[in-house]
Amino acid sequence: MNRKYRHTIIAGNWKMNLLASDVITYADELRSSVQGFYKWCDVVICPPFTSLPAALHAFDDSRIAIGAQNMSLHESGAHTGEVSGSQLEDIGVQYVIIGHSERRGYYGETDDSVNKKVHAALAKTLKPIICVGESLDQREIGVTADLVAMQVKSALFGVKEASLGSVIIAYEPIWAIGTGRNATPEDAQVVCKEIRSVIRSLYSAKAARAISILYGGSMNEKNAYDLLAQPDIDGGLIGGASLNPKSFASIIESANQD
Repeated sequence: MNRKYRHTIIAGNWKMNLLASDVITYADELRSSVQGFYKWCDVVICPPFTSLPAALHAFDDSRIAIGAQNMSLHESGAHTGEVSGSQLEDIGVQYVIIGHSERRGYYGETDDSVNKKVHAALAKTLKPIICVGESLDQREIGVTADLVAMQVKSALFGVKEASLGSVIIAYEPIWAIGTGRNATPEDAQVVCKEIRSVIRSLYSAKAARAISILYGGSMNEKNAYDLLAQPDIDGGLIGGASLNPKSFASIIESANQD
């Protein structure tokens, strides 16, 4: 982390877990577990769509922001089952995860649709958390750097440097999500540094220094401190560990580093 230039962000992705009726208990437990005012990082919670109103209400008096796990690339219209950026913005959502590997792998999202969603989010007040990452096969044949660079370039195609202040990148190695396998802090640092290099080549050194890059490959309370100690890892996109408020609080505390 390098707080001189950029924000540290700890974001919890609940995926398709927990109910709206669970949110108040979760919020109370998280508040009681986090020591101090966690001025050292921005905290974001991304519950399912059905729990967004409850989460917005439960954390209304805190510094915790609420994000969505997905959004439509369309503004309105005949798109049954979709939720637009305007609808998220209207209820007070501030962040949105775009291009998560599960969306790409299970629901056919492409680099093109990710790019369109990024533009749709930036057209509102939403801050996109753009996910990029490689599979185990892609890693083993040595294309990680090229693949991740392509995903970053595709996601940001047409995005102006002036908009980058609202953009977060999350590196999530697919082979390390829910598999019990974790990238070492050094492995994660190599790819996050490469992502920053891509931003530098696309925009400027200033833009590269300022953008927050998160690690999203099964970060938990045991490995968070070492991952967050890496110079180009500015936070985490937390999956399973964010479902337990005490575990999530421990990760938030791990971000309290000089």
